Amino acid sequence: MSIIIGLTGGIGSGKSTVAKIFAQLGVPVLDADATAKTLMNQDPSIKSQLVKLFGEEAYKEGQLNRPYIAQLVFEDAFKLNQLNAIVHPITIQYAKDWANKQSAPYVIKEAALFFESGSSEGVHKIIGVTSPKHLRIQRVMHRDQISREEVIKRMDHQLDDSLKMKLCDWVIQNDEMHLLISQVLAIHQSLMIL
Repeated sequence: MSIIIGLTGGIGSGKSTVAKIFAQLGVPVLDADATAKTLMNQDPSIKSQLVKLFGEEAYKEGQLNRPYIAQLVFEDAFKLNQLNAIVHPITIQYAKDWANKQSAPYVIKEAALFFESGSSEGVHKIIGVTSPKHLRIQRVMHRDQISREEVIKRMDHQLDDSLKMKLCDWVIQNDEMHLLISQVLAIHQSLMIL
């Protein structure tokens, strides 16, 4: 079994870019957020619970109606908690099963809500990716084609970035002033001798 290393950061911090660098080094990477989206479309248990919670509109032509769900959960913290209570336990178990099948010295599990969802359990070390708030907002507005207000609303549902970084074993600065590759290589070298 491989050592499981968590990779986290707030929305727009650049954790996916960092994950790609680890993947280029031959490290198996699991994107927990993408996995959760796949499971929401394929896992019968999740699908039935989401329809029960959000109604038939939760799925459109057999696929998760993401804009509809996003609109509901980002305006209602209780509904967001209910959604997470359905999806997170199944996604966490999937990640554990995936990690057990790997033979690399370590694997990366990338997730935005590591501490908020309980995903940090069973993870040996955690890498945080941080970036100035204004850069994060710009990146998400451009990536998701949404307004500044919508980005801020999403950020408000995540643990404060400074607190999140204090909980991490390593912190990567993605501020367009520090080189990402050298920071990743330094962590990779440390992990290869664990």
